Amino acid sequence: MAMTTKTHPETNQAPVISKAMLLPFILVVSLFFLWGFPNDLTNPMVEVFKNVLNISNVKASYVQLAFYGGYGTMAIPAALFIRKYRYKTGIVVGLILFAIGSFMMFPAARLINYDLFLISFYVLTFGLAFLETTANPMILAMGDPSTATQRLNLAQAFNPIGALTGQVVARIFVVDRLQTEMGANAEVGVVNDHAVIVHDLNVVSTPYVILAFVVLAVLVTFMMTDIKIKKPTDTTLDLKSTLRHLFQNKDYYEGVIAQFFYVACQIMVWTFIYQYVTAINANRPADDQLNAMVYVVASTVCFLLARWICTFLIRYISPSKLMFYFALLGIFFVAGAIVLDGMIGLYSLVGVSFAMSLMFPTIYGIALSGMGDEAKIGSAGLILAIVGGALMPPLQATIIDQGGTGLSDLSYFGFIPEIRFSFVLPLLCLIVVAIYAKRSLNRSVA
Repeated sequence: MAMTTKTHPETNQAPVISKAMLLPFILVVSLFFLWGFPNDLTNPMVEVFKNVLNISNVKASYVQLAFYGGYGTMAIPAALFIRKYRYKTGIVVGLILFAIGSFMMFPAARLINYDLFLISFYVLTFGLAFLETTANPMILAMGDPSTATQRLNLAQAFNPIGALTGQVVARIFVVDRLQTEMGANAEVGVVNDHAVIVHDLNVVSTPYVILAFVVLAVLVTFMMTDIKIKKPTDTTLDLKSTLRHLFQNKDYYEGVIAQFFYVACQIMVWTFIYQYVTAINANRPADDQLNAMVYVVASTVCFLLARWICTFLIRYISPSKLMFYFALLGIFFVAGAIVLDGMIGLYSLVGVSFAMSLMFPTIYGIALSGMGDEAKIGSAGLILAIVGGALMPPLQATIIDQGGTGLSDLSYFGFIPEIRFSFVLPLLCLIVVAIYAKRSLNRSVA
């Protein structure tokens, strides 16, 4: 299905958000910040658990499998729930599950139970699935349909601010407080002292427990606030008809596929940049080691900056066209991270985040364009697609572990170590996004 508006972006003068909807918009946007925080607080935990518990890259990547697997499990139930009930009810349920999963980190640390940590991540993202399945179509419904994609890009621009906060907390309050040696200094095969493990797992759990109390405060705020979103005027279809309608829409079902690969790309890039830096540090003197968090934060700043730029540009450039150009830019940067050695390759990997910035909300906006109330169900498929972030990182970790648990045990083509070669998976993901953007652009001008 083509974009519902055929007017040129330059002539679109509808407000992104009206004054009447400003307060509800701000409250819902706060959720974008809130779920961005645990996403990036969790990314370095793959490396943390690997070293603290002395496990393989693959087993450590189960953190992402559990975290993003929760989206895959709960997206459709969440959509069915909010289809029957109000948006606000979906937010309340999401915040409750979010808090429960966060509180579960405390007993997981006390019991030194990695499996319980994984279950905690899984339950936590049940809540995030409810929040994202509810908040994204809610933002689309908060104004003129012609500015829906721009409005969602604006809301999503606050997500990387939460992500950046999560990264800073992960560094200052987790990684820097660990007693286990991390990165290039970690000794493979060394089992840490029991007291060290207890200390480090308590350090890991503390930010999540504090987050749980913050989530409860936000929950109380929403329960005390009346938020009314005007219902679309179109007739709501029954579920069977809705699904048939969705899967006759090429922008929608191709968008679900593109979203799967986009999220997979983002999570792989933001998870394994730590290992990428560790591999570089292995060839540097002890007094000249790189701080991985510096480059993670730089990636997020690039991501945030580009998202604000794109929120402005989408008013003047077709979303599909802009996303196509950015996908090509991302392909160029990932290729650089694979074939270029040392700092140039690392700079290229940081640049990927700039290119990824507009993809999630733009795919979302294109796929749900003109859906009206059926965006509630359509949203489920796009949130379900986040499971790409669960399934693909273990595949990348498997490539990294091909030659052993190190990061450069094996070389491809004689000069590309396995850690760099593993980024061929994000490269393939961005190719899929580029194809979707091009096909959507062709349909919108047909």
